[in-house]
Amino acid sequence: MDSETVVHNGGCHCRKVRWRVQAPTSVVASDCNCSDCFMRANTHFIVPAERFELLGDSEQFLTTYTFGTHTAKHTFCKVCGITSFYFPRSDPDGVAITFRCVDPGTLTHVEIEKVDGRNWESSQAKRRGKILPTEGPKCI
Repeated sequence: MDSETVVHNGGCHCRKVRWRVQAPTSVVASDCNCSDCFMRANTHFIVPAERFELLGDSEQFLTTYTFGTHTAKHTFCKVCGITSFYFPRSDPDGVAITFRCVDPGTLTHVEIEKVDGRNWESSQAKRRGKILPTEGPKCI
């Protein structure tokens, strides 16, 4: 989905965690059914890490949760508990941005894509027949 790239600002509910990200105005967000995303209803899009910037003293308000392979780093605000971004297992060089945590006004369109994170290994094996082997999954 091609669209203009702009700077989006966003963060958590209490605004202790704030960030800036360069991303298109129109994004495809993953609605993943893995145990973590499903329970939190986290629908997100992934950007390269170099396009993400944590602002001010936000880092002091973050804590991290890991499980399973401990590859994904699920960050959330220590004050309000919101995960506005995290570092996904599927794309260790990327940052998953919770689209609902982007400040209003810069996202013009969000397409929601269902991702089978609950059965990630088998779903990725099936996808490999449809995509290039170097293309990673959208979630986890």
